[in-house]
Amino acid sequence: MRHHREHHRSERIGWLRAAVLGANDGIVSTASLLVGVAAAGTPRSQVLVAGIAGLVAGAMSMAAGEYVSVSSQSDTEDADLARERHELATQRASERAELAGIYVTRGVEPALAQQVADQLLAHVALGAHARDELGIYDLQRARPVQAALASAATFSAGAAMPLLIMLLAPTSLLAGVVTVTSLAFLAILGWLAARAGGARAGVGALRVTFWGALAMALTYAVGALFGAVV
Repeated sequence: MRHHREHHRSERIGWLRAAVLGANDGIVSTASLLVGVAAAGTPRSQVLVAGIAGLVAGAMSMAAGEYVSVSSQSDTEDADLARERHELATQRASERAELAGIYVTRGVEPALAQQVADQLLAHVALGAHARDELGIYDLQRARPVQAALASAATFSAGAAMPLLIMLLAPTSLLAGVVTVTSLAFLAILGWLAARAGGARAGVGALRVTFWGALAMALTYAVGALFGAVV
């Protein structure tokens, strides 16, 4: 008998969130940094140095932040699973009743719920409690290293885009060209992320573009202000 393998978008949650966050932050923070520094009248070479420094620092910050936060989630999940494992070893009857009770609240007949609980406890006891009592699913388990690497890599890829544009743009139009192209990159990113997650692509594109435009506008204003003062 052949089994039909279904692919669900929820399988992408672990890496998609970190990837989108990293790429979005890479584009927004680096483009904003370049625009702000350029608005202050800084020479192109110094703008480039600031952008590269921002890329390296941002990638490391994203990786460290993701690793720490996702590790905390992973530690909590591991602690809950350890507790369930102990209770299954010392209070099996109570755990059986608890599992059956969960199925009853979901509409299963009490007698059938007891049978289901017995079958699951005999084969996948910890997995059943992890899924149905704790809401911990294997596809969505916290994976710190994966999240950290995805964030660092996608941040670097996102940050590289405005840096490349900066190298190609005329000095007199640097801030404007970086702003326009970066907003286009953000719109494409939002569109792709929404499509991958099964959401409305237009809304996703508009959302990231709006916040990116706001960030760049504010940093441009700060750079222009300090440049005028100096």
